[in-house]
Amino acid sequence: MLVAVSNDGGGSYAVSASSFSGAVGGGVANGTNKQLVWNAGADWNEQFSAAVKFRITASDPPPVLDGFALIPAGSFQMGDSFSEGGTAERPVHSVQVSAFFMGKYEVTKALWDEVRTWGAVNGYTDLPVGDGKAVNHPVHSISWYAMVKWCNARSQKEGLTPCYTVSGVTYRTGSSDAVVCGWAASGYRLPSEAEWEKAARGGLSGQRFPWGATITHSQANYYSSSSYGYDTSPTRDYHPTYATGSTPYTSPVGSFGANGYGLHDMVGNVWEWCWDWYGGSYYASSPASDPRGPSSGPFRVGRGGSWDYDADSCRAASRSGGTPGYASDDVGFRLARSSVP
Repeated sequence: MLVAVSNDGGGSYAVSASSFSGAVGGGVANGTNKQLVWNAGADWNEQFSAAVKFRITASDPPPVLDGFALIPAGSFQMGDSFSEGGTAERPVHSVQVSAFFMGKYEVTKALWDEVRTWGAVNGYTDLPVGDGKAVNHPVHSISWYAMVKWCNARSQKEGLTPCYTVSGVTYRTGSSDAVVCGWAASGYRLPSEAEWEKAARGGLSGQRFPWGATITHSQANYYSSSSYGYDTSPTRDYHPTYATGSTPYTSPVGSFGANGYGLHDMVGNVWEWCWDWYGGSYYASSPASDPRGPSSGPFRVGRGGSWDYDADSCRAASRSGGTPGYASDDVGFRLARSSVP
C-alpha cells in the first residue's frame, strides 16, 4: 500500500509525508478493514488545509537497490520560481521524468579507490587517484571524463552493461567528447540535469532548497553569508564543524538529514557533475519529457553547490558548468541508474 498526500484538493500530491503506520508498505495482505494512521505532526508540523486529500495505491512494492533511492516517474516544476538566479534558470517549466534510481550519498573516496583498483587491471588504465579528506568523505579532484569511465568500470565489475560508449565501444580511456550514453543500459551513470533537480527537490514543489525556503549550517555544509536573506544560519563563513585542519572542508557523506526521497547532501559538500552539456538558454526549448541537454557545448552541468560556495549555489534550481576536463577540491559526483532492478 502506497500513500500520497495533497493539500490542494488533489491538484498535486507533493506534501512530504512518510510517518505512516498500519496497513502501509509492502506485504499488506488482501482483505477488508485495513487501517492507516498518519502522524501529521511529524511531517507537516503546525500546518493545515481544508483541502487535504489522500491517494492510496494498492500495488507491488517498488524495487529495491542497495544504497539507492527509487525516484518515481512523474512531472515537476523545473527552474527558479523565485526569479533569483538569472535567465539560465528560467523559464520555470513542467518536466516529465521517467523513474530511476539515485545514489543516496555522493561517491566516497573508499568506493572510488575500490573500483579504480579493479579498473587498472581491466582496461581502465588512466583513472586518476583522486582525493578526499577521508575514506567516508566524497571523492573529488577528478574530471567529468574520469567519472563516466569510472561508472563504466563499476558497471563491468558488477556484471552490468556499461552506459557509456564511443563509436560503439565501451569508454575506458582517454578524454572524448564523442561519448554517448545508453540510457536503457543497466549500469551506473551520471544523472541528467532534470533527474538531478527532481531528485534534489525531494517531492517538494515551489521551494528554494530540498527541505524548504531557508538554509542553515544544520542542513548543509556550505559557506554562510548575510548577503542572502534566506541564509538564516546562526553561524557564518565555513561550516564550523568542518573548517578545522587542512582543506578541503568536506563533510562525511550522510552527515545531514535526507530529503523527501531519502537522499543526503544534495546541496553543499561538493558540486555534482551531471550528464548534460550546459546551455544557458536551453530551458526555453527543452523537451517536456526526459530532457538530456544540448547535443554539444564547451561545458558540462554541475549542480548543488559545495563547502566553499554560498547559499545561492545551494538552491535546487541553481545551475553551473565547467569544462569536462576540470577537476577541483569542491567537485564530486553521485550515481544514477535506470529503473531496472
